[in-house]
Amino acid sequence: MVEKGFDNERYLTTQSQHIRDRIAQFGGKLYLEFGGKLFDDHHASRVLPGFEPDSKLRMLEQLKDKAEIIVAINAGDIEKNKVRGDLGITYDSDVLRLIDQFRGRGLYVGSVVVTRYTGQPAADAFQARLEGLGLKVYRHYPIPGYPHDIARIVSDEGYGRNEYIETRAPLVVVTAPGPGSGKMATCLSQLYHEHKRGVVAGYAKFETFPIWDLPLKHPVNLAYEAATADLDDVNMIDPFHLQAYGVTTVNYNRDVEIFPVLAAMFEKITGACPYQSPTDMGVNMAGSCIFDDRACQEAAKQEIVRRYYDALCERRQGRGSDSAVYKLELLMQQAGVTAEIRPVVARANQLAEATGEPAMSIQLADGALIDGKTSELMGCSAAALLNALKRLSGAGGHGVHLIAQSAIEPIQTVKVKHLGSANPRLHSDEVLIALASSASADPKAAHALEQLAALKGCQAHCSVILSPADAGTYKKLGLQLTCEPQYQTNKLYHR
Repeated sequence: MVEKGFDNERYLTTQSQHIRDRIAQFGGKLYLEFGGKLFDDHHASRVLPGFEPDSKLRMLEQLKDKAEIIVAINAGDIEKNKVRGDLGITYDSDVLRLIDQFRGRGLYVGSVVVTRYTGQPAADAFQARLEGLGLKVYRHYPIPGYPHDIARIVSDEGYGRNEYIETRAPLVVVTAPGPGSGKMATCLSQLYHEHKRGVVAGYAKFETFPIWDLPLKHPVNLAYEAATADLDDVNMIDPFHLQAYGVTTVNYNRDVEIFPVLAAMFEKITGACPYQSPTDMGVNMAGSCIFDDRACQEAAKQEIVRRYYDALCERRQGRGSDSAVYKLELLMQQAGVTAEIRPVVARANQLAEATGEPAMSIQLADGALIDGKTSELMGCSAAALLNALKRLSGAGGHGVHLIAQSAIEPIQTVKVKHLGSANPRLHSDEVLIALASSASADPKAAHALEQLAALKGCQAHCSVILSPADAGTYKKLGLQLTCEPQYQTNKLYHR
């Protein structure tokens, strides 16, 4: 079982109070750039066991009487139909999803800002759609020489050309569907306009990772580098903080590189920069809420290895690069880990070699390894899932069937004869549906279904790349999956 190492309730209280203090520091108005995911932050929940995926959103709920949200989206991303890799939806669709999520939690979304707008037709259409839904939409424009031509940027031809976003709350959270959306520029543009209007306002940044008060090579911080291997983000000691205070803190390269420019912008806008370092700009209190460092280190090491396998599979699928794989190999070396820390890897591969077919292994919370073999009735991932539920429910060992073959055959018939599938074996989601259909008549099947929640956080490995249907089911159940970077067949096209 994964041991908890992070105090989530303390985090909610400490983090919200720290943001209140930062609002007060700037006279009652703060633009807070939110990096990473506001909700569904499963990376944080994996490397900080005890962290809840919606913690940041719950923290904002404690401030909702003082907060409003601006969602930023890059016009170029709208035009290119840029897709979020984790969700498979376009950035413009994700803006709508984000707004629905915020409103569903009682948070006020004041507006959407379309950044780097140059007349893109798709951006015009998106703005019209949002306005038709009753949302306020503003436009911000590219600035020649950004971010280094300070004189132009901090002028009426730079930030002054951007539309001023009307806000009403003391805390304005600026978030986005993904990186490169213009969150920081939106915040600084607003500071420029507020200063011209005589309003005292400040800027701060909320990034969970890297955690500034953990060591540079701490596995949790290395896991952040692993998660961003394709972006070339690198953790580094904040030299500005070290020089100003004589204290070693951790930041990442892009914030360190841009800080002199930010400081110059602040001086141009308000006459002085309130921060001595990139670390000063942050408001993240996650490090102070770790109560079991060993548990977090072990969880982070597992994450680094999982990211390595993800990179191998993405390269095999033509979606990743050699450089990401090499970087992850280096990070594994720095963390002192190999694939051997995942017992499911060796078990699945040994089973595949013995049977000559794809195989799956699941490690339950008590450490037990559950096998899944490929058969005529179901794929290995479906078999492993069913066997795990059988073990958790105490339904018995080999020879005990939770699903009658008579319940499986009609599903196979529909798949092959009517839905055009060449593979009659049941996928993981299909076997769960078959199990659910058996539950009304079989108490053992019903009890097995009740064990689904116990799979969350369990480790799994497959000897081949799983189909999107199977991988998606494992992800929804909270299983932490890796796969070998190879397909079951030598075909050129894989679904």
